[in-house]
Amino acid sequence: MRAVTVYIGTSGWSYPKGEGAWDGMFYPPKLADKDKLAFYAQYFNTVEINSSFYRPPSMYAARAWATKVPDDFRFTAKLWQKFTHPKMFEAATGQSGQVQQDDFGVFAEGIGPLAEAGKLGPLLAQFPTSFRPTAETLAYLEDLIRRMRGAGFHLAVELRHREWTEAEETAAIRSFMEQQRVAWVMIDEPRFKTSIRNVPLTSDTAYLRFHGRNYKNWWRHGEAEDRYNYLYTPDEQRHIAEDVRELAGRTSETYAFYNNHYGAKAVVNAVQLEMALGRPPANPLPEPLLTTYADVLATALSPAPS
Repeated sequence: MRAVTVYIGTSGWSYPKGEGAWDGMFYPPKLADKDKLAFYAQYFNTVEINSSFYRPPSMYAARAWATKVPDDFRFTAKLWQKFTHPKMFEAATGQSGQVQQDDFGVFAEGIGPLAEAGKLGPLLAQFPTSFRPTAETLAYLEDLIRRMRGAGFHLAVELRHREWTEAEETAAIRSFMEQQRVAWVMIDEPRFKTSIRNVPLTSDTAYLRFHGRNYKNWWRHGEAEDRYNYLYTPDEQRHIAEDVRELAGRTSETYAFYNNHYGAKAVVNAVQLEMALGRPPANPLPEPLLTTYADVLATALSPAPS
C-alpha cells in the first residue's frame, strides 16, 4: 500500500512588523528571530520559504534552518524572483533580469543544505498573472523545468492566468509537466476574469496555496499586506479539507500552504485544516491566538459529534 504524506503549513514563518504581525499573536513577545522557526515547527510539519524569492538563500542560513526542525519536517522554497519576475528584479536591483547559467548554480548552492539534510520538498516557481502563454513563455517554462529537474530538484509551478488551462497551445506544456513530474500548483484567490481555473493534477505530488479571498483589497494597494487580511470561514475550510483529502488519495505527497498571513490568520486556518484531517495540535496554542480567534478555534478544536 502506498504511503501518503500530507504537509500543512504557512507561506513564510516570520512576520515581525506591521499591523498584521505575528509577534505577540503567534510568537511569544520578544522571541528572538533565530528561535521562531523552532517554535513554528512545534505546530506544523512544513513551511514555504519566502525570503528566497528576494535573494538566493545563504547556505549557512539553510544549514541552520535544517537543524531547527524535526527529521520529518519539509521546507519548500520560492524560486528567486529573477527566474519568475524579471521586471520586478530589475526594478529592485537596477540589474538585468536576463537569467544566466550561473544564477542556477548560485540558487542551488544556497538551498543545497536543506536537500542534503533530506528536508527539502519542491521548489516553487510562482509566476505573476501577467505571465501568459506565448511561444516565448512556453519555451522559457520548458527550459526552466528542464534545468531544475536536471539539477535534481522537484518543482511546483504556479501559473495564475486562465489561458494556461484554456488555450489549445498549452496542452503540450501540461503533457511536458506530467512527463517531468512537475506539480501544477492549485491556488485559491479572489475570483477575477483572469483567474486560472480547473488546474490539473500533473504529478504524484499535489501542491496547494491559499491566498485568501480578499477581493475588495486585492488590487487596492498593490502588494500591501492587507491584501492577505482574510480568514477562511468554517464552511470554506470544510470544502478545502475535502479537496485536500481527495488529492491525498491520489498522490504520495500533498502540500497545503496558507498565504493569508495577516494577523496570523494563516496559522489559524492551517490549524483548522490539521484538525479537519484528524491531527490535533501537538502543543497548546498560544493564548493570544486562542483569545483573538476564540470562536473559530473553539469550533475547530471541539470534539466531533459521536
